[in-house]
Amino acid sequence: MAQRPLILVSNDDGVFAKGLRELATALMDLGDIVIVSPDSPRSGQSSAITTSVPIHFSLVSTEPGLSVYSCSGTPADCVKLALNEILPTTPDLVVAGINHGGNQSIAVNYSGTLGAAIEGTIFGIPSFAISLIHGDQESDFLDSCRFARSVARRILKDGIPRGVYLNINVPDVPVVRGLKVCSQADGRYHSEYVRQETPQGRDVYWLSGELVLNEPVNQSWDQRLLDRGYATLVPCNIDVTDYEYIQEIKHWEEL
Repeated sequence: MAQRPLILVSNDDGVFAKGLRELATALMDLGDIVIVSPDSPRSGQSSAITTSVPIHFSLVSTEPGLSVYSCSGTPADCVKLALNEILPTTPDLVVAGINHGGNQSIAVNYSGTLGAAIEGTIFGIPSFAISLIHGDQESDFLDSCRFARSVARRILKDGIPRGVYLNINVPDVPVVRGLKVCSQADGRYHSEYVRQETPQGRDVYWLSGELVLNEPVNQSWDQRLLDRGYATLVPCNIDVTDYEYIQEIKHWEEL
């Protein structure tokens, strides 16, 4: 019999997050699952790695087809450590999520969950991240699991190009209208901090903010499609080079 695929799963909400566990359950019939996730939430870590202190991991639980490890580092650390020290062989797929909250538009650059998918892609492993808009420990992750399983099955069968990772977002609505392949919305967060004063009279700032799209708004952007009740899939590249602009500024070499 052919060996079952090996799937590495991580996230940025921590090893005990509901979205992570439901994702692993949804993928178990596709292959053997190894979870390596942060020991506590690490949202907003992007591709940060730990360099100034050592990191460690511990086995949380194991059962046939599923092993769960907790790591003291960031999501990118988790994937890097798994691939270097924990897994017996290179996995066939890296899946990050299900994130408790959306990673659409510019959030792709901040998300620790995306950081885990990016790290898998750097190692040449097909990888994707999936997030539930407004998700939390009480959310229904059924639709997110359904899309994650469908995409994982397709990738295991057909693969994706080297250097490409996928960013999937699912709206928190009663009925998801379907999945749309699209582009990242052009926008940024405004009013990003809420100021409070401590009892000692010191000003402190809580990260907040509202995503505002830049004009003109494209109706095919991920945020607009999510607003209409669709799940979105945005293919992303590790290589951030703007090849067209290279040609425009080639003459700068003459300066």
